[in-house]
Amino acid sequence: MADPTPGTDRSAGPRDSAELLHIIGRQEWASALELGRPYDAPGQAEVGFMHLSTPDVVLIPANSFYAGRDDLVLLVIDERRLSAEVRWEEGVPPVGELRFPHLYGPLDLGAVVRVVDFPCGTDGSFELPADLLVDRGLGPGEIVR
Repeated sequence: MADPTPGTDRSAGPRDSAELLHIIGRQEWASALELGRPYDAPGQAEVGFMHLSTPDVVLIPANSFYAGRDDLVLLVIDERRLSAEVRWEEGVPPVGELRFPHLYGPLDLGAVVRVVDFPCGTDGSFELPADLLVDRGLGPGEIVR
C-alpha cells in the first residue's frame, strides 16, 4: 500500500531499504568533508531539494546526466540518519511511473555510511559497482530490478 502522505508514495521505490545514493564528484565530496558541515548540492537552492537515488535506479540519472565522467563516487546514505525530509516523487524529468527520493534539506555528513567509487566504463556508461551488487545478493552481470 502506498504511503498516504502527499509526495511520499514509494510505489516505485524501495519499501524496506533505508539505503539511498547520491552521485557526486570525488573532489566535491572531499571539499564537503573539509568544511565539516551539512552538504547542499549545486543547484539545490534553485530546485528546493537534492537528487538522490537507490541502487535499483541509480543508473538512470548516471547514464543520462553524467556519461563519460570518471571522477564520481556514490555516497551511500542511511535514510534513518537524515534530519531533513525525504520525499519520493517523479524524476526530474519524469521517467515513466518511477519515483525517486528527493532530500528537502542539507545532507548530514553522518548519514553517509559509505563512499563507493563510481567511474564510467570505457564507453562512457555506468554499471552498478560490484560493492552494491554484493549488498543486493547479485552477481556480476545480473540485472537489478
